[in-house]
Amino acid sequence: MRVLVTGGTGFVGSHTVAAIARAGHDVRLFVRSPERIAPALDPLAVGPVGHVVGDVTDEGAVAKAIEGCDAVVHAAAVFTLDRNRDAEVEATNLAGARNVLEAAHRADVDPILFVSSLSALFPPDAAVFTPDTAVKNPINPYARSKAAAERVARELQADGAPIVITYPGSVWGPYDPHRGEAGRIVTRFVKLGIAPCPPAGGMPVVDARDLGALHAAALERGRGPRRYLAGGHLLNTDALFALFSEVTGRRFLSVPTPAGLLRGFGHVVDFFQRAFGIDLLLTHEAMETLTRMVPCDETLSRKELGFVPRPPGETLRDTLLWMFNEGLITPRQVGRLAEHPGRPATT
Repeated sequence: MRVLVTGGTGFVGSHTVAAIARAGHDVRLFVRSPERIAPALDPLAVGPVGHVVGDVTDEGAVAKAIEGCDAVVHAAAVFTLDRNRDAEVEATNLAGARNVLEAAHRADVDPILFVSSLSALFPPDAAVFTPDTAVKNPINPYARSKAAAERVARELQADGAPIVITYPGSVWGPYDPHRGEAGRIVTRFVKLGIAPCPPAGGMPVVDARDLGALHAAALERGRGPRRYLAGGHLLNTDALFALFSEVTGRRFLSVPTPAGLLRGFGHVVDFFQRAFGIDLLLTHEAMETLTRMVPCDETLSRKELGFVPRPPGETLRDTLLWMFNEGLITPRQVGRLAEHPGRPATT
């Protein structure tokens, strides 16, 4: 199939492109900046791919890019916890999803894959997320934007559009072309060596390579509307830091902290971001995720798409190795991994 991919030069998108290309599909990228293609795809050993220049907020450009394609993967989104970019996040993510999904449906494309987020299902109303979990009304901007886009996708699904929705957790792994939010979290953890640990919740860690493979497996015609969870491994700070210690040989410290205190601190961080333009990670949105996250029922993802998340220690090791090779963290910070640095696998 010829597959149009939006967001193909991003972290999730680039690994998805690599998996789709390995599956034998013909990839066409829809990009704003063609100069970003090579830095994103060359490290993943993806050969030359075609591209169309445009913006997902431009309805006409989107429709033109879809012409001649059999399938579409919409992975483009603005993902940042910087509260100074709230308006950009909400406007871009909703308009982009609406333009791409509706244009693909009008063009009779099958399948149409939409990369959503577990944040669209926040706050949880049960002990486990399932493919039937309702879309919520999150109060934070990124989650709110994904929930709004999710409603567009589900309305089209209800009309019979062959839209496949995936729900990734926090995406970790090597070869992140833009050093995004998840990479910044890992970097901050490994540099500080200390973090709060609430009594419940945690971080759902999914490997970008596993997510890309899931997306490639979902590109089947004639299956109709479907939804798949891809949260990966839900790890609280204790479990995360146990992995950091195991991988690096260093000592990491998690500090038991009440959930309400963390969420309150997140509001304070949001205020300072807006008032002084300081880009910090401990936002209210981040603290909501850390303190309220629940596990995912990935039975359908495993049964229909063969989704088996690799061990989180492998994901962390490869993430840190890649960061070390890129000069983002020091030999001291990466610990014993620096003794035998290697190139992480691309699959």
